[in-house]
Amino acid sequence: MMTNLFSTFDPTTSMKLSLNWISTMSCFLFIPITFWMLPNRINVMFNNLTKKLNEEFKMLMGLNYKGMTLMMISLFMFILINNIMGLLPYIFTSSSHLTFTLTMALPMWLSLMIYGWVNHTNNMFAHMIPAGTPAILMPFMVLIETISNLIRPGSLAVRLTANMIAGHLLMSLLGNNSTKLSIMMPLIMMMQIMLMLFETAVSLIQAYVFSVLSTLYSSEVM
Repeated sequence: MMTNLFSTFDPTTSMKLSLNWISTMSCFLFIPITFWMLPNRINVMFNNLTKKLNEEFKMLMGLNYKGMTLMMISLFMFILINNIMGLLPYIFTSSSHLTFTLTMALPMWLSLMIYGWVNHTNNMFAHMIPAGTPAILMPFMVLIETISNLIRPGSLAVRLTANMIAGHLLMSLLGNNSTKLSIMMPLIMMMQIMLMLFETAVSLIQAYVFSVLSTLYSSEVM
């Protein structure tokens, strides 16, 4: 029984072992689809999506992509499958927790920063002062660019978490009130269906935004 509205996002099922986080790795169940002898619609859809993403990420990175597109496409697919599986009943939405999102954003950002400052130090300093900045504003621009760079992993993680929580909370509110207002049941059901379609689009958009922003951040240090 749900004690409060946020108990939907409680990752613990017992005091000793949390089985809800198993849903995070359940996306690997879809991997054998690529090994089928005959191509199916899901396989064709994923192949077309992968080709489009590869073209998009190569365009964003320019000539310095060096295989980074494979990692960004894998990141996109991993987030997308977890977001969509979170819409199914009785499946824990792992992407609605900072534990999940910050674990992806922070190591990626930190590795890019270490690589950039070690191998491309002059370019990293150049990014702190945009072209055409007056001399009197240069110290302030360095401070602003440093702060904006430091909050990048937090903004990536919080953006994904907040967008996944918002729709789930709204659906939980409508689901709890549907049992009390039987007269409004058809209207609530229509709203739930519309919210489900909207959340499916949000799952796709947030996975795309996370991977595109990570691609843009990586293109600055290469």
